[in-house]
Order: sequence, then C-alpha cells, then structure tokens
Amino acid sequence: MSNTLPADTFGDPFLLDDLPLPRQPAGYAVQRLDTDTLLDRHSGAFLPVRSPELAGLFPSFEAAHAAASTWVAHYCPPPADHCLAIVPAGFDPVLNRHVLIYGVLCGHP
Repeated sequence: MSNTLPADTFGDPFLLDDLPLPRQPAGYAVQRLDTDTLLDRHSGAFLPVRSPELAGLFPSFEAAHAAASTWVAHYCPPPADHCLAIVPAGFDPVLNRHVLIYGVLCGHP
C-alpha cells in the first residue's frame, strides 16, 4: 500500500477560512469517529481531547491527511475500515485542552 490515500478518504478537503464555524478553529485534527480522541502528532496514538499530552492540531489538511494515512497503513487492514475524519479543531487556553468544534462525529448516521 502507498503511504497516502485519496484526498477525500477522511472527508472532503477543506480550508479553515472557508468554513462558517461557531468557534475559531486553531488547526486541522484527525478524529476517531464515535470518540472524543484525536491523533497525537508526536506519538501517532489517539488521545482524549482532555489529555494534557495531546498535540492534535495540524497546520494543513494535507499534513493531517498524511498523518491519518500513516496511521491507517499501520493499523487498518483493510484501509477502508479506518473510521477516521479530518475535522477543524480549536484549543481552549483557559481549559488547556483541544476543542472538537463539531463535537463527537458518529461513524454511522
């Protein structure tokens, strides 16, 4: 398997500035569906948004996509079973935690 998947594997590519959001996003995050966990940039593990160790914000959709693709290559045979989405996310400096702007996304409607 190649180290990247199609651009829309984790949702349609988007620019943060183009989204009408209720809160200002701080970056892109890779969310595991049905959870409040994000992919940590340093460890490559999924950590809860309240974890003080979490570094879950990526500077671009492409960087988040590359990290998600790497995770899928290691943990998801077959890749179609990944259950991940790239989402806009914020960071609350008062609570010192990441914020899921869309909340916990469900894997199935």
